[in-house]
Amino acid sequence: MDLAVFALRVLVGGLFVGHGAQKLFGAFGGHGLEGTAGFFENLGLEPAKAQAAAAGASELGGGALLAIGVATPVAAAVLVAVMTAAIATVHAPKGPWATEGGWEYNAVLIAAVLTVAAAGGGALAPDHRRRGGARAALGALLVGAAGGLGAVWAGRKLGEDNGAAPQAAPEPEPAAA
Repeated sequence: MDLAVFALRVLVGGLFVGHGAQKLFGAFGGHGLEGTAGFFENLGLEPAKAQAAAAGASELGGGALLAIGVATPVAAAVLVAVMTAAIATVHAPKGPWATEGGWEYNAVLIAAVLTVAAAGGGALAPDHRRRGGARAALGALLVGAAGGLGAVWAGRKLGEDNGAAPQAAPEPEPAAA
């Protein structure tokens, strides 16, 4: 079991680090901070650059903490917040299936980080003596969901106050064969 939790936290945490680096630095074919900010502006999230930086830093930092097994419930809450915001702004209107741009993949990532939080990072993590349990996972879910929805609400409220109207989210790029 501990080896499975180790593999889950390293894989999911590492992929979040990469996704955050795409947003912040344009690494791995990402659009960088300016491109991400433009996308966030199209979603009606203001200030777009600050929102994009916060999302990228949350993915990079939360992913790193998750991968190394430190502050696992905090990492899970931060990552749940980002995934909740992604669902609320882009994926929810498209239904559940990822093939249609829906929220299923985000939900799987939320479940994965909450599983790692509940396991306390597993025996191969520095957090292993502080077993998370259901309370750690539930706390991460509640704090993360509230934080993600709060960020979306605040970003859209600022956008409305500045006269911006949210646009429909662009269609996802087709997957390469």
